[in-house]
Amino acid sequence: MAGKVYIIGAGPGDPELITVKGKRLIEEADLILYTDSLVNEELVANPKPGAVVEKSAGLTLEEIVARMVEVAEAGGSVARVHTGDPAVYGAILEQIVHLNEAGIEWEIVPGVSSVFAAAAVLGAELTVPELTQTLILTRAEGRTPVPEGEKLADLAKHGATIALFLSATLMEKVVSELREAGWSDDTPVAVVQRATWPDQIILRSTVGEVAGEMKRLGIRSHAMVLAGKALDESLQWSHEHKSKLYDKSFAHRYRRAVKETGLPGGSSEGETAATADHPPADGVKTAVRGEL
Repeated sequence: MAGKVYIIGAGPGDPELITVKGKRLIEEADLILYTDSLVNEELVANPKPGAVVEKSAGLTLEEIVARMVEVAEAGGSVARVHTGDPAVYGAILEQIVHLNEAGIEWEIVPGVSSVFAAAAVLGAELTVPELTQTLILTRAEGRTPVPEGEKLADLAKHGATIALFLSATLMEKVVSELREAGWSDDTPVAVVQRATWPDQIILRSTVGEVAGEMKRLGIRSHAMVLAGKALDESLQWSHEHKSKLYDKSFAHRYRRAVKETGLPGGSSEGETAATADHPPADGVKTAVRGEL
């Protein structure tokens, strides 16, 4: 019986930030082929007896595929381990095409992307009510072109939060395109190099200052750049931007709205009420028992 290839997201660096499934599959694999320049060595340090552990940074696409196909055709399990989440700049599609042509079964196991690891260490929410509700994942155009209509200057015109992969060496170009899109020099930018690794570096800056500060700190690789109003650190101390999710005046399927009525002495009394747009669902009292 033919084996199977598992394309596994290893997460951003912290070896505990891998899924339970991903960790199990690595430990059960006959071949562990991992992106050694980015994946924490601890994740591949306990292979099963007889398993082959191999680095892929120095291999070509054809060599990587040949190794996976050989093991899978012999009935073995392959853990192809990528950094972060394989779906974002993982270069996995080209591997999948070859596996399909060879008739090899494969499965993707998602991981924690560096964009979300960076947001976590910054304590940032990337989608803030009434400020920005969109996150754009992209990269600056360098030696590798981007499709027409996806240049940073075009994307940035939306004013959404932007996460830039693979762009640390192109920050002067990034700044120029953000300005071209109308971003002011005081717009917040945060850079996290090697997020969740012991030697991570966090830089909080602005559009006007970030390129120079990154150069001063020597940040040129393994860095996630997050830009936009949502990266304003002062938001962590402001009650201005609240979601409707827990707003007592907003009714939804699991909770009735509470109407405030003024009482003498400045106090108020809550009254539960449904709205025309959000009538209480059947069983709502059971769903929020103790709150109504």
